[in-house]
Amino acid sequence: MGVLGVRVRLNAPEHEVLVVLTESDGELSLPIVIGPHEGVAIATAQAGMSLPRPGPHDLLLNCLGAAGVDLVQVSIIELREGTFIAELVLSNGQRVDARASDAIALALRAQVGVWCAEPVLQAAAVVLDVDEDDHAHVRMVSEMGAAEAEERVAEFREFLDSVEPEDFSDQGEPGQP
Repeated sequence: MGVLGVRVRLNAPEHEVLVVLTESDGELSLPIVIGPHEGVAIATAQAGMSLPRPGPHDLLLNCLGAAGVDLVQVSIIELREGTFIAELVLSNGQRVDARASDAIALALRAQVGVWCAEPVLQAAAVVLDVDEDDHAHVRMVSEMGAAEAEERVAEFREFLDSVEPEDFSDQGEPGQP
């Protein structure tokens, strides 16, 4: 999966922050609600920015390196009661439970791949179709109930209506998601 970017939904309660992942060889996108601090961590890593002192994600990677272990990949393995469950896959064969947002921030810093289990994509992914007038249309992939699917599509359409191309650029001010 590639990291499309981070977006703040200003019209959502408490300004909801999303990270959007995309299939590198497909049409699926996976929107994940994350915390604001994790959003900043992902956006800064995606922009290639570094802080003068190590933040928590840098610290963890430095500790792994000092212990002779590397982060090999990040896997989003499950969607449990609306929460994305991820694992850090280490070079010594160990897997470490992690929040999806932290795992994505680490993957960007370590420049390793983000993988997503097929059942997670089937449950939560959307397809973004853009017509000839550049209007985005969202199709749900999952087999969820019609009411829940329609609600999620409406939320994601709202997100797409407010997104600007510069929200996903590598340029921007430090600390801005």
